[in-house]
Amino acid sequence: MSYQAIDVRPVSGALGAEIFGVDVSGDLGNQVVDELHRAFLDHHVLCFRDQELTPQQQVAFAGRFGKLDIYPFLKSVADAPEVIEILKTENDSYNFGGAWHSDTAYLERPALGSMLYAIETPPTGGDTMFANMHLAYEALSDGMKRMLDGLVGINSSDQNYRGAGGRNEKMQDLDGMKDKIVASTEVLVAEQPVVRTHPETGRKGLYVSRVHTTRFKDMTEAESRPLLDYLSGHAVRPEFTCRIDWRPGTLVFWDNRSTQHFAVNDYQGSRRRMHRVTLMGDRPS
Repeated sequence: MSYQAIDVRPVSGALGAEIFGVDVSGDLGNQVVDELHRAFLDHHVLCFRDQELTPQQQVAFAGRFGKLDIYPFLKSVADAPEVIEILKTENDSYNFGGAWHSDTAYLERPALGSMLYAIETPPTGGDTMFANMHLAYEALSDGMKRMLDGLVGINSSDQNYRGAGGRNEKMQDLDGMKDKIVASTEVLVAEQPVVRTHPETGRKGLYVSRVHTTRFKDMTEAESRPLLDYLSGHAVRPEFTCRIDWRPGTLVFWDNRSTQHFAVNDYQGSRRRMHRVTLMGDRPS
């Protein structure tokens, strides 16, 4: 079906599209929202350029697509409890989100999706890569699909990496983030199917990552590692990916049920400041 109210231009063969003709800060009609929702399901990642958004306007736009969640590890910005600020300063070496992952897989009901809005961007670099988990699953052999059927991953917020939201990712090392950390020692753990079915489209996709998946249920970490390494590497093969460049005023909305993403850390000495909101999801099945 063609789009009547919006202009949708794919950015790669795998996923992603830029949307033109929409001011997301405005009062959008039902047809525009319906077509944006269809484009979201078709392309999994939507990119809107040249937007001017307050935190409250970002919350209002996101609310047209679901109920907003509160991110458990970072304090919100003033007057917008659903919005967190992600900042890498000129002095920071590490970045937030710098590893392939799907947001909040350690929750029983992981995020439906996230909206990230760029306020300050480096002159070059700082892109975000996305990978299509439906294509990754569909490219597996029939034998591998049979082996994964019914397999459950144990996902934890306590993975020891520097990147995508875990308690031990050492965000205190980041000048831009250390004063935003919520003081907590709680580790969040959830069991998730290794192959999840999208609740709206019915397509199957891989749902594992090195960042959050520590092992498979009823298996040790050592036993799980070879298969987990294979699936994690397979899921982000180049032919399953797209890359979004940022500039101030860019808003990106991704389907967390269909994708993984990776914030590229290639802009040392420059600032990158973003606002993010997260939509509540359902229990994966």
